[in-house]
Amino acid sequence: MNVIFMGTPDFAVPVLDAIKNAGHTVKLVVTQPDKPRGRGKKVTYSPVKEWAVEQNIPVYQPERIRNPESVEMVNTIPADVCVVAAFGQILPKEILDHPKYGCVNVHASLLPKYRGAAPIQWSILNGDEYTGVTTMQMGPGLDDGDILLQEKVKIADDETGGSLFDKLADVGASLLVETLDGIEKGTITPLPQDESQATHVGMIRKDMGKLDFTVSAEILERRVRGLYPWPGSYTFLDGKSLKVYKSSYIAESELDDSQNRAHVGTIVIVNADGDGTIAVRCADGALALHEVQLEGKKRMTVSAFLNGHPLVVGTTLG
Repeated sequence: MNVIFMGTPDFAVPVLDAIKNAGHTVKLVVTQPDKPRGRGKKVTYSPVKEWAVEQNIPVYQPERIRNPESVEMVNTIPADVCVVAAFGQILPKEILDHPKYGCVNVHASLLPKYRGAAPIQWSILNGDEYTGVTTMQMGPGLDDGDILLQEKVKIADDETGGSLFDKLADVGASLLVETLDGIEKGTITPLPQDESQATHVGMIRKDMGKLDFTVSAEILERRVRGLYPWPGSYTFLDGKSLKVYKSSYIAESELDDSQNRAHVGTIVIVNADGDGTIAVRCADGALALHEVQLEGKKRMTVSAFLNGHPLVVGTTLG
């Protein structure tokens, strides 16, 4: 089939590879405009644009896909289907109706759960046991179109936002190829979403990375994993930021009486054995830090950190 592809981040690149390897022809790639990134604010291509440039495929980067000139440009490209994967803009009806088979979205959740931005991170933050990928016939609303195919994926106990991102990108790529094959053969029956089960999630904000010890340790442990690699999790030690890369939680029942009486944000365990542990009292239980990075220093295990920064029980973080 002739395909118009719309997407922006790394998640979309395996989908593009799968489309090409399955023998389909990508006629146009639509992605977000180039943006300055990093400390130097150097203007860089999106991962999808990098892929398209390497493949010598035309790229279009509209500020707003709903503008009349954007719609006109996209609709000049003959296409059997438009594939959308983490594009970041809602498509107008004129584009949805343009391809022979309409527009198909690759969404990283089991719709109708987690419509909207950042479904990968939220599945970890909310402590879900499973997530997955949905291919969906796109409609005019936000992730509310008919379900085409779904694949369920178990979330590992040590899953991070980054590892789940990579896992679901691969699942999405193979599921999309299966979906295109089914659409072409007429073997897929679209299934309307159950609106009563719909949930929406918002974007991940940088300020969500600040650890608030007034909530439970279990919630904070999920936050450390879910917000890795961006925006990351952090607290403060003696006025300097302390990034937390790896952690675990200690249940209330595993703490002794003195530890349970400690104020939230207070260190209740210091242990340099193995990778080391600095456990911080939370509203419920304690968050055990295992890999950290103090402002201006390298990332290291807590054991290595304690060699240069000896801490004692009773020290306050935050």
